[in-house]
This record gives sequence, structure tokens and C-alpha cells, in this order.
Amino acid sequence: MAIKGRVWKYGDDVNTDVIFPGKYTYTVSDPAEMGEHALEDLDPEFRFKVRPGDVIVAGKNFGCGSSREQAVTCLVSKQVGAIIAKSFARIYYRNCINNALPAITCPEAVDALEDGDEVEVDLEAGEIRSGGRTFTFPPLPEAVMGIFEAGGLIPYTRRRLGIEE
Repeated sequence: MAIKGRVWKYGDDVNTDVIFPGKYTYTVSDPAEMGEHALEDLDPEFRFKVRPGDVIVAGKNFGCGSSREQAVTCLVSKQVGAIIAKSFARIYYRNCINNALPAITCPEAVDALEDGDEVEVDLEAGEIRSGGRTFTFPPLPEAVMGIFEAGGLIPYTRRRLGIEE
């Protein structure tokens, strides 16, 4: 499973309230509309210029704050291909997996990649490639790859249980 796109680079402690503003938590329920508010307080252009497959690159503690699932849903809605960070908040990381959004910890790539770089992420090989450089991360476990391939934890579980959608 390869992801190709350009880099959107941010710093440390990008919290869930910045990823999806809390003021919309109880008024926006449609995933497409959530996407229209993705990162609007941090990067007002993101929601208009992000392309399918683009990759967010960030520092430490990405997704800290509340357990708001909309902070993952809005990025999935905009078809973000992956997030590469130095570290993730634990609940945000799990929400990414549950919603089939690859969350990759690779500090070396974060330090080397710049905003706008073209990047390719190979989840099976555990490689991030950009500008002739290759950065490695542990390949994702088979079960996690199965969740991504199924489109999320719910479809993955339904398939495993033989439940038709």
C-alpha cells in the first residue's frame, strides 16, 4: 500500500481543537462538512488546497487534547494519505487506526521533510521516500494493514465476522 502526495508540515503539540475546531463539535455531523473545517485555525488554506494522498508531517504529540474523533474524520474526509510525526497522543493514534488513517512515527523523516516536498509512503515496506532519501519505520502489523485495507475498524470487524454490509 503506497501513498503519494505532498507534505503539509506543522510543529509540536497540534491538538484536536486545532485539527477540528471544538466550536463545531455539536453542530457538524456530516464527514464532508467536517473536512471543510480541517485545520482552519492553524492553516486556513489547508482545507481548500489539500489533495488526495497529501501527507501531514508534524512534531511531537500530534493529536493531543480531547478524544474528539472528528479530528481524524475531518482529515479522512479530505483524503489525507497519512500523518508522519515525531510522536502521537495515544487516543488520537488509536482513532487514526480505527478510521484507516496511517499514523507513522518517524522523527528522522519529520526533521528532513519540508512543506511542499513530494513524498511517498510505503506502508508494507516501512519506508518514506522523498527527494532521493529514504527513511524507515517498522512495517505495520498485519492486523493494522487489514484495518487500513478494509477502510477502518468497523468494516474490518464486519468482514472478519462474515457480516454483510
